[in-house]
Amino acid sequence: RQRQMCIRDMCSEILIKNLVHISALFVAERHNSLYMQSKLQGEKNILENFSSSIILRPSIIFGPGEKFFNTFATLAQFSPIIPLIGGGKTKFAPIYVGDVAKAIVKSLELNNSEPKIYELGGPKIISFGDMVKSIMETIGKKRFVIGMPMSIAKIQSTLLSLLPFPPILTRDQCEILTEADNVVSNNELDIKDLNINPKDVEEKMSTWLYRYRSGGQFAKVK
Repeated sequence: RQRQMCIRDMCSEILIKNLVHISALFVAERHNSLYMQSKLQGEKNILENFSSSIILRPSIIFGPGEKFFNTFATLAQFSPIIPLIGGGKTKFAPIYVGDVAKAIVKSLELNNSEPKIYELGGPKIISFGDMVKSIMETIGKKRFVIGMPMSIAKIQSTLLSLLPFPPILTRDQCEILTEADNVVSNNELDIKDLNINPKDVEEKMSTWLYRYRSGGQFAKVK
């Protein structure tokens, strides 16, 4: 509480009038994921301290430097098998990083006097499994995509976290996949309320995943 008051006083002192907080879709009181718990606590802290705050809740964010798509594309370079955590049934509405940046700018331009929450999702809802398959198609790799039970995935991610290299998915990320679909709820404002037409994930991913193809950018994908 004392730290929150300190932050509020500091922002008041340097005349910060609006604050944008990047949260995540499906934050909930009883979420097993520590990541989601921290996002929810962040939202509470912001709402208690800033009357004109803006909270953005994006689905999985994709772009050239992110880890999800690049991790699976990298794995396909040396592994004939791609593990599909939990059967790949969890659904996402992937949002392009450039569209998230636009949402930040647009929301600040509105000069809100009251707190607002925007849920940010892309135009396509796609399952975890279909995303992985789409990555393989984009880079022209034929791999065995095999489902891995969530119980085994959690044990594996916990053991791999002890090694110098990170696992494909951490145990906390496995917890996120078990909770619910990561899509817009339609209970809050969304990206269309900011007059943004979000990019399609399957159309956009080829603009940076081409480097994982055998032969590079100009290689033909069958």
